[in-house]
Order: sequence, then C-alpha cells, then structure tokens
Amino acid sequence: MTTTGGAGAAPDAGAAPQASWPSAVVREHVLRLLDAGAADPSGTVPIVQAGHPALRMRAVPFDGQVGQDELTALVALMRRTMHAAPGVGLAAPQIGLPLALAVLADPGAGETETGRVRERPALPFRVLVNPVYEPVPGEQPERVSFYEGCLSVVGYQAVVPRLRRLRLTGQDETGAALDEVVQGWPARIVQHETDHLNGTLYLDRAHPRSLSATDELGAHWATEPRPTEAARTLGFPLEP
Repeated sequence: MTTTGGAGAAPDAGAAPQASWPSAVVREHVLRLLDAGAADPSGTVPIVQAGHPALRMRAVPFDGQVGQDELTALVALMRRTMHAAPGVGLAAPQIGLPLALAVLADPGAGETETGRVRERPALPFRVLVNPVYEPVPGEQPERVSFYEGCLSVVGYQAVVPRLRRLRLTGQDETGAALDEVVQGWPARIVQHETDHLNGTLYLDRAHPRSLSATDELGAHWATEPRPTEAARTLGFPLEP
C-alpha cells in the first residue's frame, strides 16, 4: 500500500487460483530474492506490477519453508523495499513471491484533521504471517471509504470501502499467535495487504468512478480528509 492513503476473506472480489509452490520452490525463490537484494546497492528488490501472476494467486501459507535466519533476512528485505518505495505495507506477492507474509509500518498523520477523520495513528513496524481478517464478532460491521494507492499499481488511486474495525488473526514472524481488534487506518492497511495474499488488488474493491491518476488533480482528491468533493464531482457513492 502506498503512503496515499494480504490470507484473509475476499469472497466478493472473485476467486483467485491457489499458488502451487512446493516448499523447495518457495525456499529457492526466497534465496534468489535475498541474493538479488544483497547485490543491489539499495538493498532492495523490484516491486512487481499489476499483470504479474503472483498478484493474482492465493498465496501459499507459511509453514516453515525457510529457516528462521532466512525468514528474518526476507522480512528485512521486504522492510527496506517498502520504505524505499515508499509505502506503508508490502506483501510478499508484490516481490513476486506468493507466500502469506506481509510487512506494515506507517508514520501516521499526526494531530491533524486528516489524522482524526481517518483514524490514522502511527503504526510501528510489524509482520503478519498467514493473516486472516473478519468483522469483529458481535459487532455490526461499519465501512468507511477513503482513497488508496498501491505500490503494484503505480500512478493511480481510488476510493475503497473497508471495514473500520476488524478482527485480525494469524502469527507474527516468531510464530506467536495473533488475535486482536484493529481499527481505523491500521485496519485499512491490514485489509489491503492481506487481500494481496488472496490475489486481490484494491482496484477489485474500489468505486470505479473514483479512479484518479496521481497527478496534481488526483493528489487534490486524495488530500481531502474524506473524499466528499471527489464523490460529488466524479459521481460515486460515499459510505456511510
């Protein structure tokens, strides 16, 4: 996910084929990525763009295909690549690896109107392994709509309705279980990156009429705390 604004439930966005990558193939690809990152002066690897098959597969669950040292190195590589882009999240399919792994970090929007409306606090760096999200049990799901961009769809942004609050389960990079409620912009990042692990791009969920280039006018739409003017001008609904 870009600063403009992963395996979880995505039944309404279409069914992606399951990646068929045996453990040995996953490890071989991870080692190639690590070698490529080490050979690049920036210590990063390219981010693949829409049309790459890895972005349209359901990722293989992580079940120890690589050792802890290799996983740590892969997470570090993804972190450097995300920050260099720059972005606030990066899923493994975005570097051509259909593995259920994502990294997140967001400096937030501070004590601003945008930060308040979008509920965008700073999100410390974290790793999601085999993540799943769902509405918070026992709560009426609430959706909010804001502009999003994607490091794998360079040059465009669109308004996406997302759950305001969600339940996140999965593991972290140490194997510790995750089961927590996430709210606001961090919840949006979790959904965006977890959708990647199901072969879903944010465009699959976006209001098509909101699609904007990331030029001067598009930047104007995206800087609104809520895209009210964009909805009125471009003609798309704005929930709630």
